[in-house]
This record gives sequence, C-alpha cells and structure tokens, in this order.
Amino acid sequence: MEDLSDAFSELSTPLIADSCLRLKLPLRLAPPGIRPLFSGSRIAGRVLPVRHYGSVDIFLEAMGAAEQGDVLVIDNGGRMDEGCIGDLTALEAQACGLAGIVVWGCHRDTAELLQIGFPIFSYGTYPAGPQRLDPRDSDALNSAYFGNFKVSKEDLVFADDDGVLFVPKDHAKEVLSTAHSIWQRERQQAEAIKAGKKLRDQLKFNEYLARRATDPSYTFRKHLRELGGAIEE
Repeated sequence: MEDLSDAFSELSTPLIADSCLRLKLPLRLAPPGIRPLFSGSRIAGRVLPVRHYGSVDIFLEAMGAAEQGDVLVIDNGGRMDEGCIGDLTALEAQACGLAGIVVWGCHRDTAELLQIGFPIFSYGTYPAGPQRLDPRDSDALNSAYFGNFKVSKEDLVFADDDGVLFVPKDHAKEVLSTAHSIWQRERQQAEAIKAGKKLRDQLKFNEYLARRATDPSYTFRKHLRELGGAIEE
C-alpha cells in the first residue's frame, strides 16, 4: 500500500471527504473525538479489522494475516473505561509492517507510545487495561464496527489531524483522483488570494448577492455550480 500512502501524502481527510461527496459515496467518518496520539500523524492503508473482546491475543492473531501497509482497525465498542492497546501492541504492529492503528476506544502507555512514534488514533487514554473476557464474536477477524457502520478488508482508512474516514477499496482510484483535482483548485485559489485577488472576487460574490436580492431561491451552491466550483459536482 505504499502507492496509497504516496497518493495521500499531499492530500487530507477533508479533501477525501469532499471527493466522496462529489462522487456521491456514503461518508463514513469516525465518531467525533477520535484523535491522533501526536499531531502530524497520517495514515492511509487497507483496513485490517478486529473486534476486541478483552484479550490481546485477538490483535496478535489479526496481525498474523496482515499485509505490508495495513492499518489495524480495532472495534472496542467505543468504550472509555479501558485502554485496550499499549506499547507492546504498537511495537508488534510496527514490526509487522503495519501503517498504524485506529481504535474505537482508548489506549494506554502514552509515554512509551510517544517514544515509539507509531501512528495511533483513539478517544484518548485510560490507565487500566481490560478487566473482562467476553465471548469472542465469530466475525472478530472479518469486520469491525466503528461508530454506526461496519468496515472490512474491502475498505481503506485515511486518517490525519482532522479525523478518520473509510472508503471502499474499489473506489480508491477515483476518490484519490477527485481529491487531487479539488486540492489543485483550492491551491490555485489560495495562491490567487496571496497574489491579491480575494476569494470574493474569484467567486464573483457581489454578483451572487445581487442576483440573490432579486431571486431568493438562488443559493450560493447554485452560484458555485454555474462557476464550476461546487464541491459536490
């Protein structure tokens, strides 16, 4: 998945989200509060799903089937009362060639994790590990819930300081291509602003206001569509 990481290197999760909107793909965003352990973390890779049930062996088993660049996506039910991964899991993931870990839950061993420097996204820290041992789900290594949706190895995950989102693997090429075209347009607009041409002028904002004054049904989105600048098209 090195090509995927390279393609994402100049993009961002907001651009991927905008691309999904334009392509009319469902937005599957991680719940609010899932944040990187340290600023500047970036992840792009195939989902390696796992459902935690209270024991670390499930992670080791999942990593046994990992491919280079996969991302361990852990379904811990959004629990905030246990840190389900720590430094040993992160080191093992790093040694297996994974690109990062995304947890629907919490982590622990923060000081050690910061020293390791491996990309980890979660709700934050909780010092105690699991005190439970639940029945293992039959799909524990096939899919994982993350909020109100389910992901599998047929999905890709993108993560950065703005958040985490998931995209079907078979739409990767068009999503990345569309995101790149949006990025190019935004960079052109940004450079024009720096050169003295305000965004209001680029978007003919006064013309929009004048037309809206005579036609209340004329929205800014319609205006952008006429200019060819609507995100979703």
